[in-house]
Amino acid sequence: MSHSLNRSSSVHGRGRDARKGGQMSELSPPSAGRVDWVDYAKGFCIIFVVMMHSTLGVEKVFGETGWMHVLVQFAKPFRMPDFFMISGLFLGMVIARPWRRYIDRRVIHFFYFYALWVTIQFAFKAPGWIADGMTPMGALGEWLFAFVQPFGTLWFIYLLPVFAVFTRQARPVHWLVLLVFAALLEILPIHTGWMIIDEFAARYVYFLAGYLFATNIFAFAEWAKANRGRALALLASWIAVNFWFTFTPVPAEWLALIGAPEGTEFLSDLPIVSLALGAAGAVGVILTTTLLSTVSWTGFLAWLGRNSIVIYLAFFLPMAISRSVLIRVNDMFGIGLDIGTISLLVTIAGVVGPVILHWLVMTTGQGRFLFERPGWAHLKDRPAPRRAAESLTPAE
Repeated sequence: MSHSLNRSSSVHGRGRDARKGGQMSELSPPSAGRVDWVDYAKGFCIIFVVMMHSTLGVEKVFGETGWMHVLVQFAKPFRMPDFFMISGLFLGMVIARPWRRYIDRRVIHFFYFYALWVTIQFAFKAPGWIADGMTPMGALGEWLFAFVQPFGTLWFIYLLPVFAVFTRQARPVHWLVLLVFAALLEILPIHTGWMIIDEFAARYVYFLAGYLFATNIFAFAEWAKANRGRALALLASWIAVNFWFTFTPVPAEWLALIGAPEGTEFLSDLPIVSLALGAAGAVGVILTTTLLSTVSWTGFLAWLGRNSIVIYLAFFLPMAISRSVLIRVNDMFGIGLDIGTISLLVTIAGVVGPVILHWLVMTTGQGRFLFERPGWAHLKDRPAPRRAAESLTPAE
C-alpha cells in the first residue's frame, strides 16, 4: 500500500544494500523512475482486501459461503503479507532521514488518516449502537479505545508507523538476527487479544523482508519481465501449490498431535507452512503483477495501486450500503442473486465507491482533507542554523 496518498513510487539511484556490513542501512530500489509493477501489485492486493471484507460480510448475513469464498480462501496466505512487503520496499530511501522528518512522514502521516477515518466510521456506527442500547458515553469510550486497540478495517495503517519506528530503532541489530526474530514471531502461536501485539507478530517479518531484500525483489521483477515464458511457468507452479495447501484440510490426528491453535483448518494455517506460503505468495504476486504490467488493458490496476490507500480508507461505507441494499432488494423482488454474485457486486461497489468519492473531492475541491493531509497536520522541519559570516562554504 502506498506510503502516501499521492506520493509517487519513484526512486533515485541505487543506494546501499540494507544488509551491508551485517547491519541495516539505507537502501534504494535499483532503478530510476516509477516502478510500474509496484503500482499493479498494490492495485491487485487492494482488490483482494476489499473482496475479503465484502465476501465475509455477505456470508455472515446468510450464514453460509458462496462461490467467491474460493478466491478469498486462495488469497489468504498472501493477501496481507504482500501488502506489508510492498510497504517495506521503499523504507530504505527514508530510514536515515532526520528523526523529525521521519516521524512526520512515517508516523504523523498515518496517524492523521487513522484518527480522521476512525472518527468517520464511528459517526456512522454510533447511532446504531445507541439505538441498540449503548449509552453515548459508552460509544465515546469505544471511540477512545480505538486509539489503543485498532478499529475495524483500519488496523493496517495503524500498524505501519509501529513497523517504521521499530525498524529504524533496530538498525544496529544484525539483519539476520532481526529476520530470524521476526520469523519466529510469525511462527509462534501469539494470540493475546491485543491487535497491535498479535498483528505485529504475524506481519512484521513481511514488512522487514520488503525492506531488507528490496534490491533482490526489484531484480526478480526485472527477471520476470525479461523471461515471460519461465515466469509464467513459475507462476503456474505457485498457483497449484498455493491452491493445494489452502484447500487441503489438516488431518484430525495432526491437530491432536501438534496442538494447533484454534482456527487451524487447512494446511496453509499450520505454523511454518503459513510463513513459507506468505513468502511464496510474495513471489506469486510479483510474477503476476509484473506480467500484468506488460498488458495494456490492465492499466486500471496501476491507477488503483496509486490510489490504494484512498480505497482502503473509504471502502467500508459503499461496501456496507451496497450489501444492505442488494440483500434487501434481492429478498423483496426475488431477483435470485446467489451469495457469490452478491459478494462480487459488493466487492465492485467497495472498489468503485471510493474512486467516485475521490473524483468528486478532487474535482470540486471540497473535502480534500479526507485524502490529503493539511498543512497544520505536518511536523515542520526545524530551520537550519545560520552560519557565522566568516564560515567557509565547502567546494562542490
